[in-house]
Amino acid sequence: MPNPPTKINTNEIAQNFLNKFDTFLFDCDGVIWSGNRLLPNVKEFLEKLRHLGKQFMFITNKSTIPRKQFVEVFKSFDIEISIDQVINSAYSSAMYVRDVLKLQPGKDKVWVFGECGIPEELNLMGFKTLGGVDPRLNEPFDAATSPFLVDGLDEDVRAVVAGFDSKINYHKLAVTLQYLLKDKEIPLVGADADRVFPERGRVLPGAGPMVESLAFQSGKVPTYCGKPTMNMLNVIVSSKHLDKSRCCMVGDIMEVDIAFGKNGNLGGTLLVLSGVETEKSLQEPKEGIPTPDFYAENLGAIYNLLK
Repeated sequence: MPNPPTKINTNEIAQNFLNKFDTFLFDCDGVIWSGNRLLPNVKEFLEKLRHLGKQFMFITNKSTIPRKQFVEVFKSFDIEISIDQVINSAYSSAMYVRDVLKLQPGKDKVWVFGECGIPEELNLMGFKTLGGVDPRLNEPFDAATSPFLVDGLDEDVRAVVAGFDSKINYHKLAVTLQYLLKDKEIPLVGADADRVFPERGRVLPGAGPMVESLAFQSGKVPTYCGKPTMNMLNVIVSSKHLDKSRCCMVGDIMEVDIAFGKNGNLGGTLLVLSGVETEKSLQEPKEGIPTPDFYAENLGAIYNLLK
């Protein structure tokens, strides 16, 4: 039976926690920010890590924006990071298409169900994308007049990548299904399987239900590229050549973030209670849900202990 999580509530525990790791992998929503609000003392905590010579990255299942836009979000909070410090599920999906599926940039095309993050990351790798944020997909669907169907499906589409879409509609579902049914060899790549995500104190539907809807319709089993899959971890480890035993995953959802750290045999995991999970869900986890090595109210609470 695993040891119960250690609560970081004293200076000594906080110091020992930091000393155990060289690299911290942070989720964003519910950890760094909530909605468009930076959580208390996060900037100061990151500055503390920099001062101590620690490396940190931001690992998120948010596929709706490209990595360069994450850099701008951090900049708006007066936090300077590089694009190499961000790995999101749009980027890991694009890496999977190129490096695992071996699709050829400039030749093979990808149909996208989702917002701008996925097509932009694919475009940066040289792939032409269809679907995504094409405004014609927001028009009412008619199988006889849809511009995506009247001239036939594009024969160069070799994969479907699906993620979160806040403007999900029947037109997008219908055309995506046609591409999935066009050829039994066309894979369904899911950016992430998140059931929910935190936003302004509420819990909202995530990408998982959308991808699983496409899977149910098509009969295809999706391959996911976000947390907690090893497809995401492979991108991180290969890009940074990290020592996993000295890495700590920090997140707010046990079945996603903590599972990611545990599945990947990282050195440790930290759960913060500033997002989805609560003290009650931590103490009474559902069967099969991994619990963290450490937990804290939020990153700011750890910073305050270190002052």
